Amino acid sequence: MARQQERARRTRAAIVEAAAVEFARRGYAAASVNTILEGSHATKGAMYFHFESKEDLARAVLSAALDRYTDAIDRWKRVDADPFQVLHGIIVDLAERFADEVIVQAEFRLIIEPEFYSDVRSGGTQVWGLTAHELVLRAQRVGDLRPGADPAVFSRVLGACLAGQRYMLDMTTDSTGLRERFEESFEVLLEAMASESWLEEWRRNGWQDLTPLALAAAEEIAAEKVENDAKTRDDQSI
Repeated sequence: MARQQERARRTRAAIVEAAAVEFARRGYAAASVNTILEGSHATKGAMYFHFESKEDLARAVLSAALDRYTDAIDRWKRVDADPFQVLHGIIVDLAERFADEVIVQAEFRLIIEPEFYSDVRSGGTQVWGLTAHELVLRAQRVGDLRPGADPAVFSRVLGACLAGQRYMLDMTTDSTGLRERFEESFEVLLEAMASESWLEEWRRNGWQDLTPLALAAAEEIAAEKVENDAKTRDDQSI
């Protein structure tokens, strides 16, 4: 039974990955179920065992992307550092995921399709956007925002800028990397809304690499999950 469950899990994961490749390349409407099956090496029966329709499969891709965003943001939330430095780390992480992870690429392509407009409000953009806003509020509390600057405006403009940069790179032949474009948008916004004291320190020292702290947080989260799973099993055995 355990072996069958593991095989079913791997089959489902392969179908979702192949679907992400197809959705990222062609969008939802033009995506071919046959191409997805070829990419996953699964049978049509296996696909319809796990997914009722192409829309159901697309929503599984959106859910997988949301899980990745959530895992990443949970790590960054545990990093104890300057809030703007943490937000920079999140932005760089997003750029790298857009460049390297087909699940994230597919999510970005799917949420602009009419069938999935509503998912923008509960998807990855919402996850990282809420955390970005929390970090900007924290920056305001410690005096890193310019007097009179509105954290809600900062967060809203940042989200719009990053989405716009992502779209523009798809529409043009610009070879600039997404990380550079994301950093460019963030830095322009900081020049307009961060406090002079924060800007002076940043111009002097630049961006910190907080990745090791985020990775350490990921290990901490994983250890806590193992401990909680073990406790759950012990409680169930009582």
